[in-house]
Amino acid sequence: MRAGFMDDNSLLLAIDQGTTTSRAIAFDSFGGIVASAQSELPQIYPKDGWVEHDPDEIWRTTFDVSKRTFEAAESKGGRVVAIGIANQRETTVLWNRRTGTPVHNAIVWQDRRTTETCDQLRELGVEEEIQAKTGLLLDPYFSATKIAWILDHVEGSRAQAEAGSILFGTIDSFLLWHLTAGKVHATDATNASRTSLFNIHSHQWDEDLLHLFAVPRACLPKVCDSAFRFGETTPAIFGRPIPILGIAGDQQAATIGQCCFTPGAAKSTYGTGCFLLVNTGQKAVKSSNRLLTTIAYRLSGQTTYALEGSIFVAGAAIQWLRDDLNIITEAAETERLARLIEDTGDVYFVPAFTGLGAPYWDPTARGAIVGLTRSTGRAEIARAALEASCYQTADLLAAMAKDGIDAVNLRVDGGMTKNDWLLQYLANILDISIERPVVMETTALGAACLAGLQAGIFGSLDDITRIWRQESYFEPAITPVERNKRLAGWRAAVGRTLNRYENKATDEKSIICSPNEGV
Repeated sequence: MRAGFMDDNSLLLAIDQGTTTSRAIAFDSFGGIVASAQSELPQIYPKDGWVEHDPDEIWRTTFDVSKRTFEAAESKGGRVVAIGIANQRETTVLWNRRTGTPVHNAIVWQDRRTTETCDQLRELGVEEEIQAKTGLLLDPYFSATKIAWILDHVEGSRAQAEAGSILFGTIDSFLLWHLTAGKVHATDATNASRTSLFNIHSHQWDEDLLHLFAVPRACLPKVCDSAFRFGETTPAIFGRPIPILGIAGDQQAATIGQCCFTPGAAKSTYGTGCFLLVNTGQKAVKSSNRLLTTIAYRLSGQTTYALEGSIFVAGAAIQWLRDDLNIITEAAETERLARLIEDTGDVYFVPAFTGLGAPYWDPTARGAIVGLTRSTGRAEIARAALEASCYQTADLLAAMAKDGIDAVNLRVDGGMTKNDWLLQYLANILDISIERPVVMETTALGAACLAGLQAGIFGSLDDITRIWRQESYFEPAITPVERNKRLAGWRAAVGRTLNRYENKATDEKSIICSPNEGV
């Protein structure tokens, strides 16, 4: 069978519900985009460190972009045969099983309100057990403490959840429930693996963890393979039922869209945050350097694992420069500003707006711009914001190298990677080659490919691999001395922002060395 669809009129509709936008994309037989639509999703900040979304707005925007994309695609002569869903992970929603009414606003993955709860659990000495079972660390990032917070703060909700009247889901589950008119309450293994409640080795909701986090089992969804017949859309949405055949968390979907199917294959997505995943095959590698062990995908009951580093703020820093500081008028302006100067003049921007993720995991760290002088201007700050994503990625790769996982090249995607200057600087700092694909919407493409696998449109992962195409390639172009000098400056800047874990951060050598130099 050739790579692509059996029927060139067949299309796959991907729903990509992200942190700041809801979008839908229809793909043709070779992974080309036939139609798309997107809608911005308002952010809600009730308190410092709190981030919420309106679940009804999530569904409204998703419904709108899906309907528009479907109609545009089929107006061109194609026929949508299956749907795949990719979603912002960890973000937590609870809703009434009968009415679909949300119990509370969705608590977004960036939210830090359960920091104290995590501290208390850490003091009990349970983090090692949690990591052994889930591959995750104790952090407000993950869903479990968010679920418990809602149940403890919305009167009557805990009793209702214990009775099965209130359902929990990550965003995929919430959308699936609405798309099927309340008939299906399910998720896939990748999303389940981000809750801190799912044992990634036994592939079950873990009773001990449910007890530890005080989460009722009755509210949890069924866990399925990533390519699976989850159900059909209600005919009222598209005029006919469409099978929903693929689901994956957004970063795992991007891993599939980037065809990282062999051990050592790595991708990094630069959106609101940055998420780097390296395929580790059938082996769940336990990190000794505060990285995450996660499920990359589960197909036909067989699990492929990944090692992941999570950066909370990447593109969000550029958004901050635009919307709050008014240093730029559009994100693309950062590339022009970066090229105006030879360097930042030792200015470093640590965008710890909501704490620092891997490998530091300090939820109380706060952002800083260090090294300011009277000569510092817009260009220096804009360039420092871009450089921060590169330095943070270097931290991740260095930690992975210490765990015995080396990436020989890196495939990138996300809105920030349209910036050629950024990708060249990334290659310089990481000391590895960087590949940018023709199709940049790799998250949506991955969701579509999962649906295509289940539909029999793709016969294997090899068929998916054959439609991936490289658009640009970037090679390192600075000396090791210069690279380590810049990384050392970054490390010093990070040190100024750490609060609780100054002495527990990843070993200095792992951060100041190039990922491919002696770590």
